[in-house]
Amino acid sequence: MPIFRYTVDDEPQSTELHQMTPRQILTNAGIDPASHYLVQIEGNHKVSYEKNPDEIIHVHQHMKFISVSTGPTPVS
Repeated sequence: MPIFRYTVDDEPQSTELHQMTPRQILTNAGIDPASHYLVQIEGNHKVSYEKNPDEIIHVHQHMKFISVSTGPTPVS
């Protein structure tokens, strides 16, 4: 079975699943999907899954994701 390697917030992750949801990807990375949403980075193009946390993502090698907090942004 192939192992797909990808990153979330520049942290290496891996899975044997061919399909995952943004919720699964965040959870596997140790990020709470109740307070964050997933954004996929493809070059200069960004795909936000803020409104679709259960959309199916077809996983392939070297995908890059970032998590975005839905909470208030602290001001210093």
